[in-house]
Amino acid sequence: MSALVLVLGVSAIALAGCGDKKPKKAKSTPSASATVSVAVVVSQPIARQINATGTISPWEEVPVGAETGGLTAVSVNAEEGQVVQAGQILVQLNSTLLAAQLRQQDASVASAKATLAEASAALNRARELQAKGYLSQAGLDTAVARQGTSAANLAAAEAARGETAARLGQTSVRAPVGGLISRRSVTKGQIVSAGSELFRIVRDSRLELDAEIPETDLAAVKAGMSAKVYSEKVGEMTGRVRIVTSEVNATNRLGVARIALSSMGGFRPGMFARATIDAGDQPALVVPSASVLYRENRPGVFVVDAAKKVHFRRIAVLANTGDRVAATGLTAGDRVVVEGAGFLGEGDLVRIGQAPVAPAR
Repeated sequence: MSALVLVLGVSAIALAGCGDKKPKKAKSTPSASATVSVAVVVSQPIARQINATGTISPWEEVPVGAETGGLTAVSVNAEEGQVVQAGQILVQLNSTLLAAQLRQQDASVASAKATLAEASAALNRARELQAKGYLSQAGLDTAVARQGTSAANLAAAEAARGETAARLGQTSVRAPVGGLISRRSVTKGQIVSAGSELFRIVRDSRLELDAEIPETDLAAVKAGMSAKVYSEKVGEMTGRVRIVTSEVNATNRLGVARIALSSMGGFRPGMFARATIDAGDQPALVVPSASVLYRENRPGVFVVDAAKKVHFRRIAVLANTGDRVAATGLTAGDRVVVEGAGFLGEGDLVRIGQAPVAPAR
């Protein structure tokens, strides 16, 4: 019995001791905020360069064909890659038969001229006799008819001779324009058909780059803008935008600007090349270069909202001048984090350490 009382007493003392202690309250930790500097997104004129790629093509490619057919090419005087002058003989066709026909028609013309001269003299005599009353009107009319027929025969002979002479001249196929021969499709000994293509000539040896430009940049490109065209195999060449096409490809959303090269250099039609177009100073939304971060290989900036929380926003960089970046995806007046941006995460609370400033020009 005494042992039971002792145990109960000890339990009571223990319970009393526990009842005297109060539970501890958890300490509340205030949310931490990083100190950053910010800049205001502003619109400023900035030198803009637009990059593009494309294929070298002729400014104008002139096909050269044969005007007369059924003749053999006895000589071919030009090769691909050769620069020719306007009027230069490229192909000589066999002219033996046409030359013989021309000589025959020369004789026909001479005979017709003699007949006309005789008929004209007879007409003059008939008029004199008719005036003296020795020739009837019917006789005079006959002389007039003979003279007219002789004149018509001469005209027909001369026309036939002119046709043969023209065909004979066409046996010498000449370059209609000067420039670079880009293609040859005739060989010596070939029987050439009328209208068949024999050569292609790049007019004045002028080449241009068909530069493909995204539709978002196409409006900034104008005719007359200077450009640099370069290739890893050839090097660099200056050029100028000749024309901007009015259509955009519905599949890839690319437009075409044709950049005329200042000279051929080592460029040839069909080559791949890159271009940098100087679009001049254009208004753009600008932020400091230090504010731009790359997440998943895509550029963006942290924008501070009214509650001083930051949100990562993707941007598209238009130009980079070293200390400034022109970009799309922003709004003028936005505040972007400059110093400390690399340590932030989405939704972090920040403390602005200095007044917002615009990026330096």
